[in-house]
Amino acid sequence: MKIAVCDDNLNELELIRTLLDIYKSDSIQTFTVKCFESSVELASTLRFEKFDIYILDIIMPVMDGLTLAKEIRTFDKAAPIIFLTASPEFAVDSYTVKAFNYLLKPVVKERLYSTLDDIIETFHQESTDNIIIKNSTGIHKIHTSGIIYAEALNRKVIIYLKNGEQITSTDVFSSICVTLTAHNEFLLPHRSFIVNMNYIKTINTTEICLINNKSIPLAQRRVSEIKKQYLTFQMEG
Repeated sequence: MKIAVCDDNLNELELIRTLLDIYKSDSIQTFTVKCFESSVELASTLRFEKFDIYILDIIMPVMDGLTLAKEIRTFDKAAPIIFLTASPEFAVDSYTVKAFNYLLKPVVKERLYSTLDDIIETFHQESTDNIIIKNSTGIHKIHTSGIIYAEALNRKVIIYLKNGEQITSTDVFSSICVTLTAHNEFLLPHRSFIVNMNYIKTINTTEICLINNKSIPLAQRRVSEIKKQYLTFQMEG
């Protein structure tokens, strides 16, 4: 994991570097830190180097931290951005670039460490929510939240995604089912279908209707069990 820190105040920059070194020594997460004294320097680096986390001062000359964050978002839509500033007036603006957090200076180490803990936990959660699917074109990494349903058809498995894409997998349907049912949002209503319950619109005695208006048949001997599983999922959510 790589962290970029940008602050034109050298004392503040050194403080953040020191706090990160202490955090790393007490953490099982390994990472490297690269410090930038200029927002323009970091912006030019983005063209050939990406970082997993950005820690940015907001008030900087030539290019302020908010403008720098917008530049980062043109290359990376998802990397967590932590803003640092002595003034709370920019807090609302920080959310326009989907900042992960906003820390006031002088930085309190407990708040910085808590924010880093939350980010790393999010990284771990995202990694466990991705599945690997193989097909004739190669290997695809898919986030489970983007899967609406999968269907076994003619010895192949077709996975239907929220973005409208369809991926035809060469994996065995039972293997995909084992992988997906490890996540509590997936339901097996029929021997040929597995469904993400977040996309169910209605369930009746014969079928499930999904939000894309696709109808999925129910195994008649399991209707009561299927409805109970869906109800439990809704109550837990």
